[in-house]
Amino acid sequence: MDLVVVLALSVIFVFGVVRPFVAEPFLIPSGSMSPTLEPGDRVLAAKSAYRLTEPGRGDLAVFEDGGGAVIKRVVGLPGDEISVEDGVLVVNGEFVREPYVDYGLTDSSFFGPETVPEGHVFVMGDNRSNSLDSRTTGPVPEEDLLGRAVLRFWPVERAGAL
Repeated sequence: MDLVVVLALSVIFVFGVVRPFVAEPFLIPSGSMSPTLEPGDRVLAAKSAYRLTEPGRGDLAVFEDGGGAVIKRVVGLPGDEISVEDGVLVVNGEFVREPYVDYGLTDSSFFGPETVPEGHVFVMGDNRSNSLDSRTTGPVPEEDLLGRAVLRFWPVERAGAL
């Protein structure tokens, strides 16, 4: 087969099949997910993740917020009661241990309680004091979830599974 035809078919496959249905790269634009993800990191999101399974607590969900794709951590599922007490996440009355949160970056804010409606998830950035998330914008409709971030591929020295 001619090299040009092979390249053309490869491009069509990647942009016509892989990117819309399988996986898509995303750039981390801000420090709202620090220290887990830093500005300039690039991640790969599994686009089929939420077509095959339900969102889970701790997932790094990529979703549409009206201004583009955003990535935050799922901390609450439908029916969960979410609150923040002195900067610490509380789900259904239980304090949640979050080893990925740098509490030196958090403020001692209070929020809630708020019950997550059916068909929605509650998301928060790991850098709680520098994140526009469900505490401000409300729970995210599950239909707006684009995928689950599964791999950081840039920078190379920080590459690995998420």
